[in-house]
This record gives sequence, structure tokens and C-alpha cells, in this order.
Amino acid sequence: MISEIQKRFSIRSLSTILLVGLLFTFILLGSASAAERMSVKVGLANIRSAPDKKAEIAWQVTKYHPFQIIKKKGSWYQCKDYEGDSGWVYKSLLSSTATVITIKENCNVRSGPGTKNRILFIVDREVPLKVLKRQGRWLQIVHEDGDKGWIHASLVW
Repeated sequence: MISEIQKRFSIRSLSTILLVGLLFTFILLGSASAAERMSVKVGLANIRSAPDKKAEIAWQVTKYHPFQIIKKKGSWYQCKDYEGDSGWVYKSLLSSTATVITIKENCNVRSGPGTKNRILFIVDREVPLKVLKRQGRWLQIVHEDGDKGWIHASLVW
């Protein structure tokens, strides 16, 4: 017969194994859902309808345009933009540089992280920007033309 001590040990061992299994499952699911973000590293990039250099050009984007990577197929990356539009980009046109794109009209870019800082310039909607630093909900950014400043995270994707 199995003693009471052996039963408790077996139940405790089984519980530990199940708990560890659940932990690994959550870690793996969390990693899978954390989509990779990349950005355009060239002045102008073609977004194509299929992973082929001869495929139709769906649209074009400029330097620092951010994308979420959906799928990889050889040297092509299927990507999705902030509006949910998707297309294919050749991987040599992308980098892992942190970038954002403005999603509001008339976004104030300030001299420091906070609304009390001076407005340096204003950017329209759909302007891609490189992220230099983060401080709370503020991002220090630079535009392709070299203009730098701080923008609030609620104004960008």
C-alpha cells in the first residue's frame, strides 16, 4: 500500500510539474504575441502585393516608417502598418531601429519631455520619426531631416 507520505509527495510533485508547465506555456504564448517591429532604413521603399520583385507595388513609404512583421518568407517580410494595411518588403530595406509614426494632426514636438517645454516644431499626421530615447510617456525623436525634439507617446504608433 501507498503510505500517506507518498501520496502527499506525489500530489505535491504533480502540482509542481503542472505549475511549471503552465508557466512555460504563458512564456511561450507571450513571446509569440510580442510582434517584431522594424522600420524602413532607406529613403524610399516599395511595399509590394506579394513576396516578389516583379509583384505590383501596393504603395511606397519613406525612411523610418515603422512596421509590425507578420511573416517571413525567404528574403521577404510581410508587414502591417499602423492602419492595418499589409504588404511585402525586401528585408535589406528594413532595420531594427526604433521608430514611430504620428497618428494625429498637428503634433507638438517640444524641447523637453513635458507640456511645459517650448514647442520646437509641429508635425502632421503620418510623419515617421526615429526614437532616440524614452522618458516615461515621452519620446525623444529625430526626423529624417535632422530636426530633434520630444513627442508624447499618445501621438504616435
